[in-house]
Amino acid sequence: MEQITVKVKDNAFLYIDCDDKGILHELAEAFTFYVPNYKFTPQFRNKLWDGKIRLFNMRDQSIYSGLFGYIKAFCIERNIELISILKEPPHKYNLPGMDYNDDLSWIKDLPIPYIPKDYQLEAIQHGLRTRSGLLVSPTASGKSLIIYLLMRYFLATNEDKVLIIVPTTSLVKQMHGDFCEYADNDDDWFATENCHEIMAGLDKGHETKRVYISTWQSIYKMQKGYFQQFGMVIGDEAHNFKAKSLTSILTKCTEARYRFGLTGTLDGTQTHKLVLEGLFGPHKNITTSKALIDRGDLANLNIDIILLKHKEEACKEVSKMKYQDEVDYIVTCDARNKFIKNLALDQKGNTLILFQFVEKHGEPLFRMINEAVEGLWGIGKRKVFFVSGKTPADTREEIRAITEIEKDAILVCSYGTFSTGINIVNLHNIIFASPSKSQIRVLQSIGRGLRKTDKDTTLYDISDDLHWKSKKNYTLNHSAERVKIYAKERFKFKIHEVKLL
Repeated sequence: MEQITVKVKDNAFLYIDCDDKGILHELAEAFTFYVPNYKFTPQFRNKLWDGKIRLFNMRDQSIYSGLFGYIKAFCIERNIELISILKEPPHKYNLPGMDYNDDLSWIKDLPIPYIPKDYQLEAIQHGLRTRSGLLVSPTASGKSLIIYLLMRYFLATNEDKVLIIVPTTSLVKQMHGDFCEYADNDDDWFATENCHEIMAGLDKGHETKRVYISTWQSIYKMQKGYFQQFGMVIGDEAHNFKAKSLTSILTKCTEARYRFGLTGTLDGTQTHKLVLEGLFGPHKNITTSKALIDRGDLANLNIDIILLKHKEEACKEVSKMKYQDEVDYIVTCDARNKFIKNLALDQKGNTLILFQFVEKHGEPLFRMINEAVEGLWGIGKRKVFFVSGKTPADTREEIRAITEIEKDAILVCSYGTFSTGINIVNLHNIIFASPSKSQIRVLQSIGRGLRKTDKDTTLYDISDDLHWKSKKNYTLNHSAERVKIYAKERFKFKIHEVKLL
Protein backbone atom coordinates (compact mmCIF):
# COMPACT_ATOMS: atom_id res chain seq x y z
CA MET A 1 0.00 0.00 0.00
CA GLU A 2 1.29 3.47 -0.91
CA GLN A 3 2.12 5.79 1.99
CA ILE A 4 2.01 9.49 2.70
CA THR A 5 3.72 10.85 5.80
CA VAL A 6 2.54 14.22 7.11
CA LYS A 7 4.94 16.19 9.28
CA VAL A 8 4.60 19.59 10.90
CA LYS A 9 6.93 22.04 9.22
CA ASP A 10 5.81 24.97 11.37
CA ASN A 11 2.52 26.45 12.57
CA ALA A 12 1.68 27.57 9.05
CA PHE A 13 2.67 24.57 6.92
CA LEU A 14 2.69 20.79 6.82
CA TYR A 15 5.36 18.79 4.99
CA ILE A 16 4.23 15.90 2.79
CA ASP A 17 6.76 13.06 2.56
CA CYS A 18 6.09 10.53 -0.19
CA ASP A 19 8.46 8.49 -2.38
CA ASP A 20 5.88 8.05 -5.12
CA LYS A 21 6.10 11.13 -7.35
CA GLY A 22 2.89 10.09 -9.07
CA ILE A 23 0.98 10.45 -5.81
CA LEU A 24 2.53 13.86 -5.23
CA HIS A 25 1.41 14.99 -8.69
CA GLU A 26 -2.05 13.62 -7.97
CA LEU A 27 -2.11 15.50 -4.66
CA ALA A 28 -1.05 18.69 -6.41
CA GLU A 29 -3.85 18.27 -8.94
CA ALA A 30 -6.42 17.65 -6.18
CA PHE A 31 -5.47 20.91 -4.49
CA THR A 32 -5.42 23.05 -7.64
CA PHE A 33 -8.45 25.21 -8.38
CA TYR A 34 -9.53 27.88 -10.79
CA VAL A 35 -10.07 31.23 -9.10
CA PRO A 36 -13.65 32.54 -9.60
CA ASN A 37 -13.88 35.04 -12.46
CA TYR A 38 -10.24 34.44 -13.39
CA LYS A 39 -11.04 35.00 -17.09
CA PHE A 40 -11.75 38.68 -16.38
CA THR A 41 -8.44 39.42 -14.64
CA PRO A 42 -5.73 41.40 -16.47
CA GLN A 43 -3.14 38.74 -15.55
CA PHE A 44 -5.11 36.02 -17.32
CA ARG A 45 -6.01 38.18 -20.29
CA ASN A 46 -2.33 39.07 -20.74
CA LYS A 47 -1.36 35.39 -20.43
CA LEU A 48 0.68 36.05 -17.30
CA TRP A 49 -1.36 33.61 -15.18
CA ASP A 50 -3.35 30.45 -15.93
CA GLY A 51 -6.17 31.40 -13.52
CA LYS A 52 -5.35 28.65 -11.03
CA ILE A 53 -4.44 28.68 -7.36
CA ARG A 54 -2.22 25.86 -6.10
CA LEU A 55 -2.48 24.98 -2.43
CA PHE A 56 0.15 22.23 -2.53
CA ASN A 57 3.69 23.33 -3.35
CA MET A 58 5.38 20.58 -5.34
CA ARG A 59 8.78 22.23 -5.03
CA ASP A 60 9.11 21.97 -1.24
CA GLN A 61 6.18 19.53 -0.74
CA SER A 62 4.36 21.84 1.66
CA ILE A 63 0.69 22.58 2.19
CA TYR A 64 -1.26 24.85 4.55
CA SER A 65 -1.59 23.24 7.99
CA GLY A 66 -5.35 23.83 8.14
CA LEU A 67 -5.92 21.39 5.26
CA PHE A 68 -4.93 18.24 7.16
CA GLY A 69 -8.52 16.97 7.14
CA TYR A 70 -8.66 17.23 3.35
CA ILE A 71 -5.37 15.35 3.04
CA LYS A 72 -6.84 12.60 5.20
CA ALA A 73 -9.90 12.43 2.94
CA PHE A 74 -7.61 12.32 -0.11
CA CYS A 75 -5.81 9.27 1.30
CA ILE A 76 -9.00 7.44 2.30
CA GLU A 77 -10.52 7.93 -1.15
CA ARG A 78 -7.42 6.49 -2.86
CA ASN A 79 -6.62 3.76 -0.30
CA ILE A 80 -3.33 5.41 0.67
CA GLU A 81 -1.90 4.86 4.14
CA LEU A 82 -1.58 8.14 6.04
CA ILE A 83 1.17 8.41 8.65
CA SER A 84 0.80 11.54 10.77
CA ILE A 85 3.75 12.86 12.76
CA LEU A 86 2.56 15.90 14.72
CA LYS A 87 4.45 17.94 17.28
CA GLU A 88 1.75 17.59 19.91
CA PRO A 89 -1.78 16.21 20.16
CA PRO A 90 -4.62 18.72 19.93
CA HIS A 91 -7.31 19.30 22.53
CA LYS A 92 -4.95 19.39 25.52
CA TYR A 93 -4.60 23.01 26.52
CA ASN A 94 -5.08 23.42 30.25
CA LEU A 95 -4.76 26.23 32.74
CA PRO A 96 -2.82 25.27 35.86
CA GLY A 97 -5.02 23.05 37.98
CA MET A 98 -8.00 23.39 35.66
CA ASP A 99 -9.49 21.08 33.07
CA TYR A 100 -9.85 23.70 30.40
CA ASN A 101 -11.58 21.47 27.94
CA ASP A 102 -14.87 21.94 29.74
CA ASP A 103 -14.46 24.72 32.27
CA LEU A 104 -15.03 28.32 31.19
CA SER A 105 -15.68 29.63 34.69
CA TRP A 106 -12.65 31.93 34.42
CA ILE A 107 -14.74 34.18 32.15
CA LYS A 108 -16.97 35.02 35.13
CA ASP A 109 -13.92 36.50 36.86
CA LEU A 110 -13.48 39.04 34.06
CA PRO A 111 -15.57 42.17 34.82
CA ILE A 112 -17.00 42.47 31.30
CA PRO A 113 -20.26 44.43 30.90
CA TYR A 114 -22.00 41.61 28.98
CA ILE A 115 -22.90 38.03 29.74
CA PRO A 116 -21.61 35.93 26.83
CA LYS A 117 -24.24 34.05 24.87
CA ASP A 118 -24.18 30.26 24.75
CA TYR A 119 -22.96 30.23 21.13
CA GLN A 120 -20.15 32.66 22.02
CA LEU A 121 -19.03 30.37 24.83
CA GLU A 122 -19.17 27.42 22.45
CA ALA A 123 -16.97 29.29 19.97
CA ILE A 124 -14.44 30.15 22.69
CA GLN A 125 -14.38 26.61 24.01
CA HIS A 126 -13.88 25.22 20.51
CA GLY A 127 -11.09 27.70 19.86
CA LEU A 128 -9.20 26.89 23.03
CA ARG A 129 -9.50 23.16 22.44
CA THR A 130 -8.21 23.28 18.88
CA ARG A 131 -6.06 26.44 18.95
CA SER A 132 -7.15 27.19 15.39
CA GLY A 133 -10.14 27.48 13.14
CA LEU A 134 -12.32 29.59 10.90
CA LEU A 135 -15.25 30.71 13.05
CA VAL A 136 -18.29 31.54 10.90
CA SER A 137 -20.82 33.74 12.67
CA PRO A 138 -23.12 36.39 11.17
CA THR A 139 -22.90 40.14 11.56
CA ALA A 140 -24.16 41.38 14.94
CA SER A 141 -23.47 38.05 16.66
CA GLY A 142 -20.78 39.55 18.89
CA LYS A 143 -17.58 38.40 17.19
CA SER A 144 -15.50 41.13 18.85
CA LEU A 145 -16.37 39.72 22.29
CA ILE A 146 -15.28 36.26 21.13
CA ILE A 147 -11.98 37.77 19.97
CA TYR A 148 -11.55 39.66 23.25
CA LEU A 149 -12.03 36.57 25.42
CA LEU A 150 -9.76 34.38 23.29
CA MET A 151 -7.14 37.13 23.49
CA ARG A 152 -7.46 37.52 27.28
CA TYR A 153 -6.97 33.79 27.76
CA PHE A 154 -3.85 33.82 25.62
CA LEU A 155 -2.36 36.85 27.39
CA ALA A 156 -2.92 35.20 30.77
CA THR A 157 -1.26 31.94 29.78
CA ASN A 158 1.42 32.95 27.27
CA GLU A 159 4.21 35.52 27.02
CA ASP A 160 4.06 36.19 23.26
CA LYS A 161 2.18 39.01 21.58
CA VAL A 162 -1.19 38.94 19.81
CA LEU A 163 -1.79 40.18 16.25
CA ILE A 164 -5.35 41.11 15.25
CA ILE A 165 -5.80 41.88 11.55
CA VAL A 166 -8.78 43.84 10.18
CA PRO A 167 -9.56 45.11 6.66
CA THR A 168 -9.98 48.86 7.35
CA THR A 169 -8.76 51.69 9.57
CA SER A 170 -12.35 52.13 10.80
CA LEU A 171 -12.27 48.60 12.15
CA VAL A 172 -8.93 49.21 13.88
CA LYS A 173 -10.55 52.03 15.82
CA GLN A 174 -13.76 50.08 16.37
CA MET A 175 -11.96 46.99 17.67
CA HIS A 176 -9.88 49.11 20.05
CA GLY A 177 -13.04 50.87 21.19
CA ASP A 178 -14.77 47.53 21.83
CA PHE A 179 -11.82 46.33 23.93
CA CYS A 180 -11.92 49.56 25.95
CA GLU A 181 -15.63 48.96 26.60
CA TYR A 182 -15.12 45.32 27.64
CA ALA A 183 -12.28 46.26 30.01
CA ASP A 184 -13.87 49.44 31.37
CA ASN A 185 -14.41 47.99 34.84
CA ASP A 186 -11.27 45.85 34.86
CA ASP A 187 -8.69 47.14 37.33
CA ASP A 188 -6.08 44.61 36.19
CA TRP A 189 -6.13 45.12 32.43
CA PHE A 190 -6.42 48.35 30.45
CA ALA A 191 -6.92 48.37 26.69
CA THR A 192 -5.10 51.67 26.15
CA GLU A 193 -2.01 50.34 27.94
CA ASN A 194 -2.01 46.96 26.21
CA CYS A 195 -3.25 47.61 22.66
CA HIS A 196 -1.21 49.18 19.85
CA GLU A 197 -3.09 50.48 16.80
CA ILE A 198 -1.36 50.19 13.42
CA MET A 199 -2.59 52.12 10.40
CA ALA A 200 -0.95 53.95 7.53
CA GLY A 201 1.89 56.13 8.79
CA LEU A 202 1.90 54.73 12.34
CA ASP A 203 4.67 52.73 13.99
CA LYS A 204 4.53 49.01 13.27
CA GLY A 205 5.61 48.00 16.76
CA HIS A 206 5.65 48.86 20.45
CA GLU A 207 8.06 47.59 23.10
CA THR A 208 5.60 47.17 25.98
CA LYS A 209 2.19 46.66 24.37
CA ARG A 210 1.29 43.03 23.68
CA VAL A 211 -1.77 43.39 21.43
CA TYR A 212 -1.35 44.79 17.90
CA ILE A 213 -4.52 45.76 16.00
CA SER A 214 -3.64 46.44 12.39
CA THR A 215 -5.00 46.71 8.88
CA TRP A 216 -3.56 44.06 6.58
CA GLN A 217 -2.40 46.82 4.23
CA SER A 218 -0.14 48.26 6.92
CA ILE A 219 1.91 45.13 7.64
CA TYR A 220 1.75 42.59 4.82
CA LYS A 221 5.07 43.81 3.35
CA MET A 222 6.93 43.43 6.68
CA GLN A 223 9.73 40.87 6.81
CA LYS A 224 9.22 37.43 8.31
CA GLY A 225 11.20 38.33 11.44
CA TYR A 226 8.59 40.92 12.41
CA PHE A 227 5.90 38.24 12.69
CA GLN A 228 7.90 35.88 14.89
CA GLN A 229 6.85 37.85 17.99
CA PHE A 230 3.22 36.75 17.70
CA GLY A 231 1.96 33.60 19.38
CA MET A 232 -1.64 34.31 18.43
CA VAL A 233 -2.97 35.74 15.15
CA ILE A 234 -6.63 36.60 14.55
CA GLY A 235 -8.13 37.77 11.26
CA ASP A 236 -11.45 39.55 11.70
CA GLU A 237 -13.78 39.87 8.69
CA ALA A 238 -11.40 37.34 7.14
CA HIS A 239 -13.40 37.04 3.92
CA ASN A 240 -12.58 40.65 3.06
CA PHE A 241 -8.79 40.32 2.80
CA LYS A 242 -6.98 40.15 -0.49
CA ALA A 243 -5.84 36.56 -0.84
CA LYS A 244 -2.17 37.29 -1.55
CA SER A 245 -1.88 39.75 1.34
CA LEU A 246 -3.57 37.45 3.83
CA THR A 247 -1.41 34.55 2.68
CA SER A 248 1.70 36.70 3.00
CA ILE A 249 0.89 37.54 6.63
CA LEU A 250 -0.35 34.16 7.85
CA THR A 251 2.46 32.15 6.29
CA LYS A 252 5.02 34.40 7.97
CA CYS A 253 3.37 33.92 11.39
CA THR A 254 5.16 30.61 11.85
CA GLU A 255 5.36 30.96 15.67
CA ALA A 256 1.63 31.59 16.08
CA ARG A 257 0.21 28.41 17.63
CA TYR A 258 -3.18 30.09 18.02
CA ARG A 259 -4.69 31.01 14.62
CA PHE A 260 -8.28 32.15 14.20
CA GLY A 261 -10.23 33.66 11.37
CA LEU A 262 -13.67 35.15 11.95
CA THR A 263 -16.17 35.89 9.24
CA GLY A 264 -19.87 36.40 8.78
CA THR A 265 -20.05 34.29 5.67
CA LEU A 266 -18.07 32.55 2.96
CA ASP A 267 -18.63 33.37 -0.69
CA GLY A 268 -19.82 29.87 -1.57
CA THR A 269 -16.80 28.92 -3.68
CA GLN A 270 -14.54 26.00 -2.81
CA THR A 271 -11.42 28.05 -3.50
CA HIS A 272 -12.33 30.76 -1.00
CA LYS A 273 -13.22 28.23 1.69
CA LEU A 274 -10.07 26.12 1.28
CA VAL A 275 -7.69 29.10 1.31
CA LEU A 276 -9.19 30.46 4.54
CA GLU A 277 -9.34 27.00 6.14
CA GLY A 278 -5.77 26.32 5.08
CA LEU A 279 -4.51 29.49 6.76
CA PHE A 280 -6.65 29.38 9.91
CA GLY A 281 -7.97 25.84 10.28
CA PRO A 282 -11.24 23.97 9.65
CA HIS A 283 -14.38 26.09 9.69
CA LYS A 284 -16.97 25.91 12.43
CA ASN A 285 -20.45 27.38 12.07
CA ILE A 286 -21.22 29.25 15.29
CA THR A 287 -24.77 30.44 14.65
CA THR A 288 -26.96 31.96 11.93
CA SER A 289 -28.86 35.20 11.45
CA LYS A 290 -32.15 33.26 11.38
CA ALA A 291 -31.34 31.58 14.70
CA LEU A 292 -30.50 34.93 16.31
CA ILE A 293 -33.72 36.46 14.97
CA ASP A 294 -35.77 33.53 16.28
CA ARG A 295 -34.29 33.86 19.78
CA GLY A 296 -34.88 37.64 19.81
CA ASP A 297 -31.23 38.69 19.75
CA LEU A 298 -31.61 40.44 16.38
CA ALA A 299 -34.34 42.50 14.80
CA ASN A 300 -36.92 40.83 12.58
CA LEU A 301 -36.10 41.14 8.91
CA ASN A 302 -38.55 41.83 6.12
CA ILE A 303 -37.25 41.65 2.54
CA ASP A 304 -39.12 43.45 -0.23
CA ILE A 305 -37.71 42.70 -3.67
CA ILE A 306 -38.72 45.60 -5.92
CA LEU A 307 -38.65 44.29 -9.48
CA LEU A 308 -38.51 47.34 -11.74
CA LYS A 309 -40.07 46.67 -15.16
CA HIS A 310 -38.19 48.90 -17.60
CA LYS A 311 -39.72 50.28 -20.80
CA GLU A 312 -39.71 48.09 -23.89
CA GLU A 313 -37.32 50.30 -25.87
CA ALA A 314 -34.81 50.19 -23.00
CA CYS A 315 -35.06 46.40 -22.82
CA LYS A 316 -34.39 46.10 -26.54
CA GLU A 317 -31.35 48.37 -26.26
CA VAL A 318 -29.90 46.60 -23.21
CA SER A 319 -30.28 43.17 -24.82
CA LYS A 320 -27.39 44.07 -27.13
CA MET A 321 -25.11 45.18 -24.28
CA LYS A 322 -22.30 43.45 -22.45
CA TYR A 323 -22.53 43.12 -18.68
CA GLN A 324 -20.67 46.29 -17.68
CA ASP A 325 -22.60 48.35 -20.23
CA GLU A 326 -25.85 47.07 -18.76
CA VAL A 327 -24.73 48.03 -15.25
CA ASP A 328 -23.73 51.49 -16.47
CA TYR A 329 -27.17 51.96 -18.01
CA ILE A 330 -28.92 50.86 -14.79
CA VAL A 331 -27.00 53.06 -12.35
CA THR A 332 -27.33 56.13 -14.57
CA CYS A 333 -31.04 55.60 -15.32
CA ASP A 334 -32.74 58.80 -14.14
CA ALA A 335 -36.16 57.21 -13.63
CA ARG A 336 -34.62 54.43 -11.55
CA ASN A 337 -32.66 56.87 -9.34
CA LYS A 338 -35.78 58.99 -8.82
CA PHE A 339 -37.61 55.86 -7.67
CA ILE A 340 -34.83 55.13 -5.14
CA LYS A 341 -34.93 58.75 -3.98
CA ASN A 342 -38.69 58.65 -3.39
CA LEU A 343 -38.44 55.26 -1.70
CA ALA A 344 -35.83 56.61 0.74
CA LEU A 345 -37.85 59.73 1.50
CA ASP A 346 -40.94 57.65 2.28
CA GLN A 347 -39.18 55.58 4.94
CA LYS A 348 -39.52 56.10 8.67
CA GLY A 349 -36.38 55.54 10.71
CA ASN A 350 -32.74 55.65 9.66
CA THR A 351 -32.19 54.44 6.11
CA LEU A 352 -28.99 53.07 4.55
CA ILE A 353 -28.66 53.23 0.75
CA LEU A 354 -25.82 51.08 -0.59
CA PHE A 355 -24.21 51.71 -3.97
CA GLN A 356 -21.20 50.34 -5.87
CA PHE A 357 -19.93 53.16 -8.10
CA VAL A 358 -19.06 56.47 -6.43
CA GLU A 359 -19.02 58.97 -9.30
CA LYS A 360 -21.53 57.29 -11.59
CA HIS A 361 -24.11 56.44 -8.98
CA GLY A 362 -23.40 57.33 -5.37
CA GLU A 363 -22.69 61.02 -5.78
CA PRO A 364 -25.68 61.70 -8.13
CA LEU A 365 -27.99 59.80 -5.76
CA PHE A 366 -26.74 61.80 -2.79
CA ARG A 367 -27.23 65.13 -4.57
CA MET A 368 -30.71 64.13 -5.71
CA ILE A 369 -31.77 63.03 -2.21
CA ASN A 370 -30.11 65.94 -0.41
CA GLU A 371 -31.78 68.52 -2.66
CA ALA A 372 -35.16 66.87 -2.15
CA VAL A 373 -34.70 66.81 1.63
CA GLU A 374 -33.76 70.49 1.73
CA GLY A 375 -36.78 71.34 -0.39
CA LEU A 376 -39.20 69.35 1.76
CA TRP A 377 -37.93 69.97 5.27
CA GLY A 378 -35.34 72.72 5.03
CA ILE A 379 -31.56 72.63 5.47
CA GLY A 380 -30.47 70.52 8.44
CA LYS A 381 -33.97 69.36 9.38
CA ARG A 382 -33.33 65.81 8.17
CA LYS A 383 -29.75 64.56 8.09
CA VAL A 384 -28.33 63.14 4.84
CA PHE A 385 -24.80 61.71 4.82
CA PHE A 386 -22.49 60.49 2.08
CA VAL A 387 -19.76 57.93 2.77
CA SER A 388 -17.29 56.41 0.32
CA GLY A 389 -13.78 55.01 0.46
CA LYS A 390 -12.46 58.59 0.40
CA THR A 391 -14.26 59.50 3.62
CA PRO A 392 -11.74 59.63 6.53
CA ALA A 393 -12.16 57.01 9.24
CA ASP A 394 -12.80 59.67 11.90
CA THR A 395 -15.60 61.14 9.82
CA ARG A 396 -17.18 57.72 9.33
CA GLU A 397 -17.11 57.16 13.07
CA GLU A 398 -18.74 60.56 13.65
CA ILE A 399 -21.51 59.68 11.19
CA ARG A 400 -22.03 56.28 12.80
CA ALA A 401 -22.31 57.96 16.23
CA ILE A 402 -24.86 60.48 14.88
CA THR A 403 -27.09 57.67 13.62
CA GLU A 404 -27.38 56.37 17.18
CA ILE A 405 -29.31 59.50 18.21
CA GLU A 406 -31.03 60.35 14.91
CA LYS A 407 -34.41 58.88 13.95
CA ASP A 408 -34.78 59.70 10.24
CA ALA A 409 -31.27 60.07 8.85
CA ILE A 410 -30.42 58.89 5.33
CA LEU A 411 -26.98 57.41 4.70
CA VAL A 412 -25.81 57.06 1.09
CA CYS A 413 -22.82 54.73 1.36
CA SER A 414 -20.63 52.55 -0.81
CA TYR A 415 -20.85 48.80 -0.29
CA GLY A 416 -17.18 48.64 0.61
CA THR A 417 -17.37 51.08 3.51
CA PHE A 418 -20.56 50.04 5.24
CA SER A 419 -21.30 46.47 4.18
CA THR A 420 -18.45 45.12 6.31
CA GLY A 421 -17.61 45.63 9.92
CA ILE A 422 -19.17 48.98 10.83
CA ASN A 423 -21.67 48.68 13.67
CA ILE A 424 -24.82 50.74 13.07
CA VAL A 425 -26.99 50.25 16.10
CA ASN A 426 -30.00 52.36 15.12
CA LEU A 427 -30.77 51.31 11.54
CA HIS A 428 -34.24 50.47 10.25
CA ASN A 429 -34.12 50.32 6.44
CA ILE A 430 -31.59 49.16 3.85
CA ILE A 431 -31.83 49.80 0.12
CA PHE A 432 -29.69 47.80 -2.31
CA ALA A 433 -29.32 50.46 -5.00
CA SER A 434 -26.69 48.69 -7.12
CA PRO A 435 -26.94 45.23 -8.65
CA SER A 436 -24.85 42.50 -6.99
CA LYS A 437 -24.77 38.72 -6.78
CA SER A 438 -21.98 38.48 -4.18
CA GLN A 439 -23.13 36.24 -1.31
CA ILE A 440 -20.70 37.92 1.08
CA ARG A 441 -21.78 41.42 0.14
CA VAL A 442 -25.48 40.57 0.42
CA LEU A 443 -25.29 38.88 3.82
CA GLN A 444 -22.88 41.39 5.32
CA SER A 445 -25.05 44.27 4.13
CA ILE A 446 -28.15 42.68 5.61
CA GLY A 447 -26.30 42.39 8.89
CA ARG A 448 -26.00 46.17 9.07
CA GLY A 449 -29.72 46.32 9.84
CA LEU A 450 -30.21 43.32 12.09
CA ARG A 451 -28.88 44.75 15.32
CA LYS A 452 -31.65 44.80 17.90
CA THR A 453 -33.77 47.97 17.76
CA ASP A 454 -37.29 49.00 18.69
CA LYS A 455 -38.67 48.04 15.26
CA ASP A 456 -38.26 45.55 12.44
CA THR A 457 -35.69 46.01 9.71
CA THR A 458 -36.79 46.21 6.09
CA LEU A 459 -34.50 45.45 3.17
CA TYR A 460 -35.47 46.83 -0.21
CA ASP A 461 -33.71 44.88 -2.94
CA ILE A 462 -33.90 46.95 -6.14
CA SER A 463 -33.89 44.55 -9.10
CA ASP A 464 -34.17 45.29 -12.80
CA ASP A 465 -36.24 43.40 -15.37
CA LEU A 466 -34.76 44.31 -18.74
CA HIS A 467 -35.40 41.02 -20.49
CA TRP A 468 -36.08 41.12 -24.22
CA LYS A 469 -38.16 38.28 -25.67
CA SER A 470 -36.59 35.10 -24.24
CA LYS A 471 -33.27 36.70 -23.28
CA LYS A 472 -32.89 37.60 -19.61
CA ASN A 473 -30.58 40.48 -18.77
CA TYR A 474 -27.47 39.91 -16.64
CA THR A 475 -28.64 41.75 -13.52
CA LEU A 476 -32.00 39.96 -13.57
CA ASN A 477 -30.07 36.71 -13.27
CA HIS A 478 -28.10 38.23 -10.41
CA SER A 479 -31.37 39.07 -8.70
CA ALA A 480 -32.35 35.42 -8.97
CA GLU A 481 -29.06 34.50 -7.24
CA ARG A 482 -29.89 36.86 -4.35
CA VAL A 483 -33.30 35.25 -4.01
CA LYS A 484 -31.55 31.88 -3.66
CA ILE A 485 -29.44 33.36 -0.84
CA TYR A 486 -32.55 34.64 0.96
CA ALA A 487 -34.21 31.24 0.63
CA LYS A 488 -31.07 29.42 1.81
CA GLU A 489 -30.86 31.67 4.89
CA ARG A 490 -34.60 31.14 5.50
CA PHE A 491 -35.39 34.87 5.32
CA LYS A 492 -38.95 35.91 4.53
CA PHE A 493 -39.23 37.83 1.27
CA LYS A 494 -41.84 39.18 -1.14
CA ILE A 495 -41.47 40.22 -4.78
CA HIS A 496 -43.23 43.38 -5.95
CA GLU A 497 -43.37 44.29 -9.64
CA VAL A 498 -43.24 48.03 -10.37
CA LYS A 499 -43.44 49.62 -13.84
CA LEU A 500 -40.70 52.19 -14.22
CA LEU A 501 -42.10 55.44 -15.59
